Amino acid sequence: MKKNTVKQKLKQGAICSGVMCMEFATSGFGRISAAAGAEFVIFDMEHTGWSLETIKMLVATCESVDICAIVRVPTMDYHHIAHALDVGAQGIVVPMVRSAEYIREAISHAYYPPLGKRGCSVFLNHDGYRPGDLVEKMYFANDNLLLIAQIESMEGLEHCEAITEVEQIDAIWVGPYDLSCSMGIPGQFTHPDLVTAIERIRNAAEKNNKVMLLGTGDQQQLQNGPNQGYRMLAYTSDLNLYYHALKECMDSIHEAGNR
Repeated sequence: MKKNTVKQKLKQGAICSGVMCMEFATSGFGRISAAAGAEFVIFDMEHTGWSLETIKMLVATCESVDICAIVRVPTMDYHHIAHALDVGAQGIVVPMVRSAEYIREAISHAYYPPLGKRGCSVFLNHDGYRPGDLVEKMYFANDNLLLIAQIESMEGLEHCEAITEVEQIDAIWVGPYDLSCSMGIPGQFTHPDLVTAIERIRNAAEKNNKVMLLGTGDQQQLQNGPNQGYRMLAYTSDLNLYYHALKECMDSIHEAGNR
């Protein structure tokens, strides 16, 4: 079974960087991302409409390289969380976490006993189609699971201290789009109220030894992330990468043609 090197690095205080995939469901994505230096990939199910079969293929693209496959599930129900893990995900992002009780229920779906209630099945994607001892596999899976909670609503903000106290959470990801909408200031990312809200969440995470994840398509913000306390840096997303790289190329061609 494949060790989760990102979880290990984060436990040691390291900074890990990766990319979010929302559009290009190709059989090379994981290997290309690893070759480019990404340490993790977040495959999104919340906004893409991707099926579990697509996620199974995408996760498989990460199997042969040293990159952590993380899936953002659409909801925290058992079906989505347990199935994403069964097809080989090493990490789960739970969106719209609004309370400690909410994330604890998600945790119960993600972990095998005694930490949770995930159903047991072996010799599948998640254990590399390899035989072995059931109990050993369960403990290995629990030890290598990376669980990320997204706080992105007023309700989540009000309970952020209690949320970050939940032991099995590894990282906290603030969703600025949804949080700003919930606060009645949609898209106003420099608004003092939103800045204060994010700072409150960051302080709660730091107090409870949770890693903060920064997800943005702004390269400068990602570079500055560690100075602001972020130790997971995710370029969001493959669409942004394609658009900006292509636009830069097209602009240069058009400029040369107008000379």
